[in-house]
Amino acid sequence: MYAVVETDGKQYRVAPGTVIQVDSMDAEIGTLVTIDKVLMVSGADKHVIGAPHVASAKVVAEVTGHGRDQKVLIVKKKRRKSYRRVNGHRQGFTALAIKEIVV
Repeated sequence: MYAVVETDGKQYRVAPGTVIQVDSMDAEIGTLVTIDKVLMVSGADKHVIGAPHVASAKVVAEVTGHGRDQKVLIVKKKRRKSYRRVNGHRQGFTALAIKEIVV
């Protein structure tokens, strides 16, 4: 069984036992988080697609950690003007371990 969930404007395909990285959340490690925006649920014999969300479905996940992603470099340059700027950014994330999908 798997589901497609939406959080922070991004969509993730999740199944019980998988770990996903979402944008930073204000939740402590070990707490359970419920994601209510479930777009689709697929089982062995049944597929439920929401319009836009499946009303009775939710995904329960446990916060396993916080961190920062790899650095993304932003480079600005104008030719023949001796203008160069390099800036870096590391986006924070929260790791979620999917516990169960409730339909």
